[in-house]
Amino acid sequence: MSRPSVPSARRPGAPAGRPATPTARPPAHPTARPAARPAARSSAAGQGSSRFRAGLYGLSERVGVAVDGYRRTTSAEGAPHWVSGLLAGAQGAFLSFLVVVLPTMAAYVATSADPSNAEVGWPRAAAVGAALWLLGHGGSLVAGGATVTLVPLGLTALSFFAAYASARRTARPTARAWVAFVGGYLVIALAALLVAGAGGPLGAGPIALLRGLGGVLLVAGLGGGAGILGRGALARATARWRERLPAWVRLAVRGGVMCGALLVALAAGLTLLWILQGRAPTDDIVTALDPDPVGGVVMGLAQLAVLPNLVLWAVAWIVGPGFVVGQGTVFSPAEVVGGPMPALPLLGSLPTSAGGVLQAVPVVLVLLGALCGWWWHRRRECRGAWQPAVAALAIGGTGGGVVGVLSLLASGAAGPGRLAVVGAPVLEVAATAALLLAVGAAIVAVPAEGAVRAGVARGARALAGRVRGGSQPPGESSDAQPDTADSSAS
Repeated sequence: MSRPSVPSARRPGAPAGRPATPTARPPAHPTARPAARPAARSSAAGQGSSRFRAGLYGLSERVGVAVDGYRRTTSAEGAPHWVSGLLAGAQGAFLSFLVVVLPTMAAYVATSADPSNAEVGWPRAAAVGAALWLLGHGGSLVAGGATVTLVPLGLTALSFFAAYASARRTARPTARAWVAFVGGYLVIALAALLVAGAGGPLGAGPIALLRGLGGVLLVAGLGGGAGILGRGALARATARWRERLPAWVRLAVRGGVMCGALLVALAAGLTLLWILQGRAPTDDIVTALDPDPVGGVVMGLAQLAVLPNLVLWAVAWIVGPGFVVGQGTVFSPAEVVGGPMPALPLLGSLPTSAGGVLQAVPVVLVLLGALCGWWWHRRRECRGAWQPAVAALAIGGTGGGVVGVLSLLASGAAGPGRLAVVGAPVLEVAATAALLLAVGAAIVAVPAEGAVRAGVARGARALAGRVRGGSQPPGESSDAQPDTADSSAS
């Protein structure tokens, strides 16, 4: 049986004489074409998720920057930095306020049984303590119709230390905290002003009020700034202005400040010597007063409060003009004129000797100026012969300015009548100190400069040549010329 023939399939386009061979095509999968759409969809979804993750990352970055910025303005406990400064300022002012007010309250309690103090209540004692605290900041105290303006610098030092310690311990090291510190300190000062009432700066007039507020801002700003921003904050704040001055001028200013510091150190040693020499008068005053234990403590604190004033009076004594404790009195190396003094044992140690060798005491300032001039010479970068002389003037002017400011702080009125003049003559002390320090610095700094020595040597040689030329006989030069001519002819 023959097999039926199957017509051969020819590929289109194949040669006619050549049979087309069938090609094996893979069976079409029913889901092959639709499978491409899910792949496209997954790719689009991946791109969308990538963009979403990128958006989340950018958002987290922005949130992180905001959080970090907030953390930089907040303390570790989450409170803003200015809150720590505000609390630190109030704390520092309140601590020093308590140190001054508590002794006055103790004195009130100890004397409350006295019938003469029956009309004096504890608010009056608190008002006296508040007025004393403000007096330490440069305010005024009104008592018995008299105005006291003599600042007990011991209370000033106490307030400054309290502000520094509180700021360093509590406040955060930022500028906002420092501004808030001054504000917190000022709040306590205003409260003390109200407590003092008419016995404080409010009763002494607007000038005394402005002076007291200025002193409060100064103590809070410097003490709080040293504690919060660091001890070099003032130097960093004034660096831009200081850089405008030449290096040798800045060095001379530092030398003048160093002269003032050395002079204060010498005055502190001299004050200790006065106290040791004046033990007998001091003991007589204490015996005459015969204080009870509480009164003795209050008297000791009062003496500590005015001890820095005595040190600065000793500075004026070393400079030469001296100081006065009451109108008509003089305490200087040249003369001593005493008079009635307040019943304070520390005043029994005032100097009683004058004249003779003591009149040469101001030479100490010349020696200090010479020391600072040598210090400047060893560290300077001098480029001109005139700079040492200008540097000596800068050293003297700066040192005299420091001494003048200190003398001003330690002077004022301590009571009515003759006690309205206490302290040193500020202008005279400053001018004398500046002159003596400048002379001492010039004695060393000017000759030690090589350019100055070279210039002086050239001038000396020129002057010597002129002197020899002027002292030569008139006919000698005319006779010398023929001799030269004869020798050349021969």
